[in-house]
Amino acid sequence: MTCAPFAVQRRSVAPLELFFDLVFVFAIGQLAEHLHEELSWRGAAETAVMLVAVLSCWALTSFDATFLDVELPRTRWLVLAVMGLGLFMNAQVPHAFADRSWAFVVPLVAVLLLTDVTAAATAPTAVLRRHYRRVTAWAAVSVPLWIAGAAVGSGPRLAWWAVAAAVDMIGVWLAHPLPGSVLSSRDLAFDADHMVERIRLFIILQLGETVLTIGTAISAAPVDAPTVTTGLGVFVALVCLCASYFRGGEDILARHVATAADRLLPVRHAVSGQYPTLAGLVTFAVGAELAIGHPTGHGSATLSLLLFGGTILYVITQAWWYYTSTGQAWGVRLLACLACAVAAVAARWLPPLASVLILDAILVALVLALKPVHRRVLDAMVGEGEG
Repeated sequence: MTCAPFAVQRRSVAPLELFFDLVFVFAIGQLAEHLHEELSWRGAAETAVMLVAVLSCWALTSFDATFLDVELPRTRWLVLAVMGLGLFMNAQVPHAFADRSWAFVVPLVAVLLLTDVTAAATAPTAVLRRHYRRVTAWAAVSVPLWIAGAAVGSGPRLAWWAVAAAVDMIGVWLAHPLPGSVLSSRDLAFDADHMVERIRLFIILQLGETVLTIGTAISAAPVDAPTVTTGLGVFVALVCLCASYFRGGEDILARHVATAADRLLPVRHAVSGQYPTLAGLVTFAVGAELAIGHPTGHGSATLSLLLFGGTILYVITQAWWYYTSTGQAWGVRLLACLACAVAAVAARWLPPLASVLILDAILVALVLALKPVHRRVLDAMVGEGEG
């Protein structure tokens, strides 16, 4: 078994961190509302840009809270400040591309600068301070782009903000490298177990917010057999998406991180995976709203893309993580994605209720197939550790 070359005190997730996460999962409903109101390729691009902005703020602050220790008063104040700014930023998501661009961008920019500069000044080691100076340099590129996008009209705004969002997301994915200066995380003290638990709880909250969005759609729909059946079918699909990770998958993640030589790297991959995971849940939620609203209507390419495309985003992200980390348990997920792609083509000519039931069949089969796969992978990892 390979172990990290240092010991880090394990700290439980603080209530403040969970409270913080609630502010950012609130954005799921806001993003779904925007996409639902702007059902077009441009609307999808706008939603994606704002999703990246929201999740980048969450990722940067979550890493700060772990590196800087959220139990310290100055870190607690930082998290509280980001919570307040994030609440106002997320509240403007449905209007950011209309008449409230500054109301969205000002708190966003404040969060980016506040987290980066604070960490660069107060990080406990020289290695971390150098890393956060690189993070600040990346923010110095994206912040002017966010501001420029807010200053122009709604037409060109998407282009400015898309570039800014790409800079922020790529920075998170690559750990903000600069020429000749990169983060060497193998020898960096990091409470990886804490971040694994943060990710676990954040996914639960994302799924919970998706339930609220779907529940609102059920509440607004008539109470008849097709609507009730579709609502139950959507619920079954969401339960399966949850089970595909939490029925053994989370144990594999925790075990892999615990035995990795570079414990920060798999955590970084898991955080990077939150972008397509959240995008998948938002997309799925909007597709579910459309299906519940018109369960016996005509199928459409839009509904197929939302319902099956959102599911594919969510599942294929898991497949990617398993492939890059353990090299196992990804094939079944990939097969499920292929089945969803085929079903999406057929669903173009099927009523939404039928599409939901087909999706249920695929996801139930996936969950049943994953249970023994997860067990084998975990048993093999435990055996290697004992050996």
